[in-house]
Formats: sequence, structure tokens, C-alpha cells
Amino acid sequence: ACTARAVPLHGTELEGNEAPDFTLTDGASGASITLSSFRGQVIAMAFLYTRCPDICPLTAAKMRAAQRALGADASRLVLLAVSVDPEGDTPDAVRAFSAAHDLRDGWHYLVAPRTQLERVWSLYGVGAFRAGSGPLVDHNDTIYVIDREGREREIVHSDIALEDLVADLRALLR
Repeated sequence: ACTARAVPLHGTELEGNEAPDFTLTDGASGASITLSSFRGQVIAMAFLYTRCPDICPLTAAKMRAAQRALGADASRLVLLAVSVDPEGDTPDAVRAFSAAHDLRDGWHYLVAPRTQLERVWSLYGVGAFRAGSGPLVDHNDTIYVIDREGREREIVHSDIALEDLVADLRALLR
């Protein structure tokens, strides 16, 4: 835990515990993705849905901007989106969302049946609730940043300044 706190970060710093592992499906490719398979890379993991009218597109844009700002270092960064809308996040919707936000390399939009996603939401303290009978989902805009050793290092939100997010990612990539 001492090394987990060596670099001051801009978000809410976490204890440096191992990030809970899970296996979900990449919504675009259908490949099985395990969080622990990304050891050795820094992970920024958000909880999104493709039909979101506001915070999810902003979060995706922030993640893409951070990826671009990292330049060549971005090859050691993985961007993950975990669905909070298993009914609406179809393969076609995931591909369209990813294309609309120019997210390709190092990007995985993870989907699964509701019960499997609920387990992941619970592991990461994310609430996701259908807002009425329409397509809207109320959820928090938590972005977990996980270091190369698979430890939870910080939580940030979509309103983090881009330069602060980039600085944190660079520090963890060192």
C-alpha cells in the first residue's frame, strides 16, 4: 500500500487494493474480456450506456481526449466501458457509440446479461436504475483508474479537468 500512495493523484485516492476481477463480453467483437488480462497496462474504467443523452458521451469524449493527449504512451492504456443498460447496449449500439466517439484502439465496451453486470456494479459500488419506463438509466459517473499491477488507485468523475486526468494517467504509466 505504501507504493500505491507514492504518486499524488487528482481524484479520490483509493487504498491500492487489487481491483476485483470479472469477465464480460466485448460488445463490438464478442470476445470474452477479463479485467486481470490487462495487467501491465493502466486502465480507466467507466460505467456507461449507449443511449445516454448527457454524461456518457461526455465521459467517452474525455477518455478519448486523454488517450490522444498521451500520444505514444496511450499504447499502455486500456479504456473500458462497463454497460449499465444490458437491454439497450446491443452489439450494433456499442459499435455505433464507439464509432461516434472515435474509440477503437485500446477501447472495450463490455456487455453481459443483467445479473452478470449487477455483480460487477456491486463490486465497484455503481448504482444503475431504469429512470421510468423509457430508455434512460440513472447511474453514477464513476471512472476507476487502475494501475499496472491491477490495483485500484483513484476514482475520478467526468468533470475532472483533462490535464489532471492526463497527468494522473502519465504518472501511473511510469
